[in-house]
Amino acid sequence: MIRRKAKANYPYAVARVRGKKRALIKQEDYSKLMMMELPEISRFLGETNYQQEMAELGGRFDGVDLIEHATYRSMARNFSNVLDFSQGELKEMISAYLSRWDYWNVKVILRGKSFGADKDSVSEDLVPAGNMDEAYLEKLNAMGCCEDIIEELEKRLSSKFPEAAVEAYKQLGKLNGIEEHLDRLHYQRMLGSITPSTRAKRLFRNFIKREIDTSNLETVFMLKMDNVCADDIMRYVVDGGLQVDKGMATRLANAEDVKAMAAELADLDFYEDIKPALESEEISLREVVDALHRYRIKETEKFSHLYPLSVIPVIDYMVHKKLEVDNIRIIARGKVSGLDHETVKGLLVI
Repeated sequence: MIRRKAKANYPYAVARVRGKKRALIKQEDYSKLMMMELPEISRFLGETNYQQEMAELGGRFDGVDLIEHATYRSMARNFSNVLDFSQGELKEMISAYLSRWDYWNVKVILRGKSFGADKDSVSEDLVPAGNMDEAYLEKLNAMGCCEDIIEELEKRLSSKFPEAAVEAYKQLGKLNGIEEHLDRLHYQRMLGSITPSTRAKRLFRNFIKREIDTSNLETVFMLKMDNVCADDIMRYVVDGGLQVDKGMATRLANAEDVKAMAAELADLDFYEDIKPALESEEISLREVVDALHRYRIKETEKFSHLYPLSVIPVIDYMVHKKLEVDNIRIIARGKVSGLDHETVKGLLVI
């Protein structure tokens, strides 16, 4: 008997994620968190949606470690839960979006091996919210060296890592080329899995292309400020953007300096969102990156309202959940590092 493909359950899924979004920490609560000490922050989180994870991990960790591990575990569970209650093409798109955590986890494992971190420490930083389950990630983590992990990943991903990148790691311990390959593969695979056969998929595809735009822009700015040559910058540019394509990226990479590069961006439809950061007397990478992050957040919110029965409200929730976790971790780390209130506030993206 032929089994019919499940129909996308947009109304149900969107209602569920909107409920989850309402339960996120409110903007005014961040001001309260910044005034608290670490034990108070832990108690606060123990009375929110992080209660289960704080209780589970409270016997193993304390202080900033407890906060970091609990927030990551909560995020992974939430994202897996969203995938579980989604159906049809909606589930397919969410699965494609969550594959980013596979590449994130692989990079965490490779960096851990490269820097000699112990297996347990690496495990605690993983976010098993993608298609690679905990058992497979632990299999990678248990391998003796990066070369073994790369060989296994080539089988799993059906993709050979560039020989030059592997050699650079073997000879110099550099993971840049390997991570570059993973980033490129992630976006290529994601775009390749989203055929524009329906309006919902076309909308999602364009959303990802806009994300590639901002990711490319962030990469070019970062490398330009580090005085990396144009040819090397272009190695890190990902194909598939709507506006920051190879042509624009080449012009940016070959610009005389960061100021000249900023002048090339005036025709971008999101230029006004990043203009204040670009017009500073001395352009700050952090301010540019923060402006790009705020633009992405604004876009997901805008499109979630414009297209309420689509995948975008689901992505909007995931973006805000990740943002919440990042902000909590910034505050906790700021406390441990002794940063003043204003410095921590400036690091938050709210």
